[in-house]
Amino acid sequence: MHHVALACHPATPCLAVQRIEVQVRGTADARLAFRYLLDGDIERLLIPAPSAPRRADRLWQHTCFEAFLAGEAQDAYFEYNFAPSEQWALYRFSAYREDMTPVEPARSPRIRSKATPGRLRLDAEVEAPLSTRRIALSAVVEDADRRLSYWALAHPLGKPDFHHPDAFALRLERAT
Repeated sequence: MHHVALACHPATPCLAVQRIEVQVRGTADARLAFRYLLDGDIERLLIPAPSAPRRADRLWQHTCFEAFLAGEAQDAYFEYNFAPSEQWALYRFSAYREDMTPVEPARSPRIRSKATPGRLRLDAEVEAPLSTRRIALSAVVEDADRRLSYWALAHPLGKPDFHHPDAFALRLERAT
């Protein structure tokens, strides 16, 4: 299991969030499980309301959590989006921000979320390509004033960019 903290991009502060941590582990059935823990003043955030689990686009325009999966020496990668509403999206890219293609996984991600006054917890379990070795983890948080903050394991210089190769900062020891 990996336990990591996300950092807020310095250009997009959010005073309502104290920290965001992510736990990543492989499952017995060759899936990846993510647990996102956002601690802070949840009442000052806009959290999408629960809905029927389904595929949806543009989840990153509101509070959502993301995982990018890539092989060791491959340019291609996958992007998962997980919303507290339990909606999700999966895209494949052939290279850095190129050829974005929606993907229908064999099994839909399993997502569960729960908000309390001090914590938002989101659990997601997904199919992972067998070659997955590098992971980028991120979150977009929308506050009550509709401002977005961007959180990631690693931020490249300049504006927030979760797709940047430097963002793939978590390494798996073996293919999952």
